[in-house]
Amino acid sequence: MLQSANLALRFFLELCALAALGYWGFQTGKGLLLKMVLGIGAPLLIAIVWAILGSPSAPLKLSAPLHLLLELVVFGIPAIALYASGKQDLAWIYGVVVVINRVLMYIWGQ
Repeated sequence: MLQSANLALRFFLELCALAALGYWGFQTGKGLLLKMVLGIGAPLLIAIVWAILGSPSAPLKLSAPLHLLLELVVFGIPAIALYASGKQDLAWIYGVVVVINRVLMYIWGQ
């Protein structure tokens, strides 16, 4: 049951990553057009990369070290984006939960 909850948490963290990047984009951009490009484009880019290379059903499988590096990028950039957007506490919480989730996934072979 805990393993299933951890997988559900992982999916939730993926959604949080997209939301964090969207928030960053809309907060960072100067002018409506740039806000739209960053706010929609950044999450879309990460979602496409994750779908192609990182998700469990990804068509291209990476080796374990490369997959871990991809996870670091896909789940690390949103923490940095939150921090840069002035949401430092939220960035730390997100980052710590991501690390705990990944450690549990490794322990349980998920």
